[in-house]
Amino acid sequence: MIVFIFSYLLLIVAIGFFSKKLIKSEKDYLLAGQSLPLSLSTFALFATWFGSETILGASQEVLKGGFVKVIEEPFGAALCLILAAFLIVKPIYRMGLTTFGDFFRIKYGVTVEIVATFMLVISYFGWIAAQFVAFGTVFKTITGLSFEVSVLVGFFIILAMTYVGGMWAIALTDFIQTFVIIFSLLFVFFDILFMVGGFSALKNIPSSYFNIFPKFTYTDTVAYIAGLITIGLGSIPGQDLFQRYMSSKSEKVAFYSSILAGVMYLTVAIIPLLLALIIKFSFSFETENTLVDFIFLHTNESVKAFFFAGLVSAILSTASAAILAPAALIGENLLPKVFGNFSDKSILRLTKLSVVIVSLISLFLAYSGESIYNLVADSSIITLVSLFAPFILGIYWKKASREGALASIVIGFLIWIILRFIFGLENEGVLLGFLANLATMVFFSIWFKRT
Repeated sequence: MIVFIFSYLLLIVAIGFFSKKLIKSEKDYLLAGQSLPLSLSTFALFATWFGSETILGASQEVLKGGFVKVIEEPFGAALCLILAAFLIVKPIYRMGLTTFGDFFRIKYGVTVEIVATFMLVISYFGWIAAQFVAFGTVFKTITGLSFEVSVLVGFFIILAMTYVGGMWAIALTDFIQTFVIIFSLLFVFFDILFMVGGFSALKNIPSSYFNIFPKFTYTDTVAYIAGLITIGLGSIPGQDLFQRYMSSKSEKVAFYSSILAGVMYLTVAIIPLLLALIIKFSFSFETENTLVDFIFLHTNESVKAFFFAGLVSAILSTASAAILAPAALIGENLLPKVFGNFSDKSILRLTKLSVVIVSLISLFLAYSGESIYNLVADSSIITLVSLFAPFILGIYWKKASREGALASIVIGFLIWIILRFIFGLENEGVLLGFLANLATMVFFSIWFKRT
């Protein structure tokens, strides 16, 4: 199994280095030359989002009470991809932007561009760190190395692939990794079903675990709504989505790839959830990493090899995409504002340097002890409470103004920070931060138009 996994990792890294030959300009590095067909575009979206939080995070959360506990991920994530197709793909594709930060400059000016870009950049650190944590967990299980050393191995592999190959490396490796993810999960699913006598194992799971609606109490309802909109709406203003849409060869390809990826995502993401529930209720097995530990301890070598190859694929694809997103924003929208205009070659070098900086910051965060699920959730919350309103209203509302955008970014973010970290109101912080983001955007835009 170890030889198989190492061989697979070498293949992925080799493809990443091969992709360097396809990079002739900054646009090639960031957007794969806007040439991805429907297949590559769809698989790039799917593989980017199908990460450690889907296989490891959600599969552990579902054991706490069923599907309602994972409404944020994967249900909210799939909702985001489908909503984004109808709400934002066509408007942003027609604008011909290079980064998501460019939208805020064109719509609201340089000041809002800098503030919005800063919020976007910091939102990615937790997501990247979650992938490093996941890789460390998996590599530790496979090799017996310490968690700290395993995280470093993942760090260097992911950094090398992203630094050298950029968006082309991500797109090409995602194409392969999507097949590996889907095949490996199906292989493991049917193997475990065979161990327990077939689909009758699903009958051992209490019916309440399949419920996707909450109890109608204040606490459960607030938690449910907050979870649904955290990724469902909060990830719509994201550089990672933007890069995949703008890397597509046409507006039509970008639109359909988002819908197809959303459907694929929800369908495939159900598999690890069902696996975890079958393991709990048919084998009475539950640990801090139920799915990984059970497969490692109770399945044969071929099942282990396929599962861990699929898991590594999910982690690598998500991590590389998550690193390139903030690096592009730093190289394109932040550093040139500080040091002046650069040539395309200089911006490309700055973006590659930003890949290293982003990776290092995320590496330190990976050692913080936060769970994979929480690291990813906090990333989407930041954009939900700060950028959702100025982005969506900036597209569809003619009165959206610079003052409204600035106020909504700052106030929505501060309200979430205060409620979450001072008063300990996690779910209320998400909801009130989001509502404040919308309300202040409307109020200040109208107020300053009048004055």
